[in-house]
Amino acid sequence: MNASKAIAKTLVVSPERKLEADADLEVVRQVQAGDVAAFDSLVGKYRERVLGIVYNMTSNREDAADLAQDSFIKAFQSIHRFQEQSSFFTWLYRIAVNSTLSHLRKNRLRSFSSLESIREDDPVSREVVAALTDTTGAGREAFVRELQEKLNDAMQKLSIKHRTVVTLFEIDGLSHQEIAEVMGCSVGTVRSRLHYAKQLLQAELQPYLRG
Repeated sequence: MNASKAIAKTLVVSPERKLEADADLEVVRQVQAGDVAAFDSLVGKYRERVLGIVYNMTSNREDAADLAQDSFIKAFQSIHRFQEQSSFFTWLYRIAVNSTLSHLRKNRLRSFSSLESIREDDPVSREVVAALTDTTGAGREAFVRELQEKLNDAMQKLSIKHRTVVTLFEIDGLSHQEIAEVMGCSVGTVRSRLHYAKQLLQAELQPYLRG
C-alpha cells in the first residue's frame, strides 16, 4: 500500500461501515417513530464493541459493564435528539467515551492496553510481534509479562485524551475521521495526539524491542 492510499484509509469510512450506518439509521428512525423495541437490535449489535472500548479505557470489568449500560441508557433517552449528522455508531461511541472520560477524571483511574489487541499494521506493534517471535518457551512468557508491564507504564504517562485516541485507533480500529467525530475534535488533532503517543510508547519500549 502506497503512502497516499495509507493516508486515505485513515480518513475515509469504508463502504462496509457506510452500509452499516445506513442500516442503523433505519432502526433509529423506527425508534424515533415510537417503536422503542427496535432499540434492542442496536444494543445487541453494539454491546460487545462498546463494552470493549470502555474496558480498554478503564481496565475494570465491573466499571466497564456499568458504563456501557449507562451509555445505552443515555443513547435511548437522547435518541430523539439524534439528527443524523454522524452515524449512530460514532454518536453512540461519543456518548460512551465521554461518559468514561468523566468517570476516569472523577475517579483518577488508570488506563491499560493489551498486547493481544494492538493492531499489527502499526510500526510499534510490528516490532512487538517481531520481538515476541524471537523469544520462545519460558523466556517468551517472562518477556511478555515484562513487556506488558512496560507498556502499561508507558500508557499511564499519556494524558487521558491521548490514551483514548490510541485505544480507539489501535484497539478498536476507528479511522482518524471517526475518532475526530467521537471526540469532538479535528482530524489534525487526532493525528497530532496519535503521533505524540506513538513516539512516547516507542521510546519507552525501545530497550525491549531492540533487546
